Amino acid sequence: MTEKSTFEQTYELADLLIAEATKEQSAECARVLAMSLAHHQLRHGEVPVDQTLATLRMYEPTEEYLSLLVDGMTNLVGVLLSVCGSSREARH
Repeated sequence: MTEKSTFEQTYELADLLIAEATKEQSAECARVLAMSLAHHQLRHGEVPVDQTLATLRMYEPTEEYLSLLVDGMTNLVGVLLSVCGSSREARH
């Protein structure tokens, strides 16, 4: 299961970035992701939070859900890098 390995790696990277982020950077990340979700919902309809949480809690997710989880973690990592990177550049 390549997707499972990829998900675990992106999840671990996200955890590392979250641990390094300041409270302000985490808040900015949440704001960016909230706007992204709002844009998606406007174009494609509401994303049910209960289904999203159920997906995250699956013991043995399907390949389709693993692909979705990888995409989600990739989005999170990208936003964290963008937010944290821009803050580091501003301080130097």
